[in-house]
Amino acid sequence: MKYLNIVLLAAFLLTENLSASAQFNHKRNPVKSPSLESNTFKKLPFLKSKGFQKAIAVPLLFTTAGLYSLTDNDILNRYDIQEERNEWIPKYHNHADDYLQYAPIVAVYGLNALGVKGKNNFGNRTALLIKSELLVGVLTYSLKKITAVPRPDTGQPTSFPSGHTAQAFAAATFMAKEYGQKSIWYSIGAYSVATGIGAMRVMNNRHWMSDVLVGAGIGILSTNLVYLTHQYKWGKRRRLGQTMILPSYDGQTGMLSVIHRFR
Repeated sequence: MKYLNIVLLAAFLLTENLSASAQFNHKRNPVKSPSLESNTFKKLPFLKSKGFQKAIAVPLLFTTAGLYSLTDNDILNRYDIQEERNEWIPKYHNHADDYLQYAPIVAVYGLNALGVKGKNNFGNRTALLIKSELLVGVLTYSLKKITAVPRPDTGQPTSFPSGHTAQAFAAATFMAKEYGQKSIWYSIGAYSVATGIGAMRVMNNRHWMSDVLVGAGIGILSTNLVYLTHQYKWGKRRRLGQTMILPSYDGQTGMLSVIHRFR
């Protein structure tokens, strides 16, 4: 029953994220929301933008679910999940998650190499990826140091949040941003791999369910925020204007006219 609840929760969260990703890739018109009209939002209008609200919606759901699993409940309890793991697959150990967490990134550059162009050119795409990776690293490392939650297997105080899961979902969101507008199956494939990584972290007894859920939220949030704030300056030539040089000759005098049109 516990596993059924987890599967249903994951399916709901991923459905919400796929829907948000699909909408995020289209042009948006700003919509004013009276409920957000507070002093904080007036001072920081970015926080009440439609794009920002979509960027944080699904990560908040994942984080809320992760924090809920820390409480004493009968629906999603990290201790109950670990007990079932120890009962059914006590000797399970697999290192595939160490490599598969980067699979969506490899897929994005592989598809571009094969001629299937994504949303952005190489310069902007790479800049977006680097910034996403840096943000994921800073958030996960900082939280690990602050919380010092012991791992379920070794007791090492580096469990919360799951870095592998954060990386996997950041990479999945990266692929969804680049190719989700071409076909939703790119997004489904990427998030399926990321979900598998999160499940393997629990199955390997390396993380609690709370670590995985919050890690997923951090990964999605990091890439969403980077795409939302990116300036798209990489790989573009700066157009300063157009200059024309026109030579002329009237039979007696040679002339050279220079015409510059500013943009």
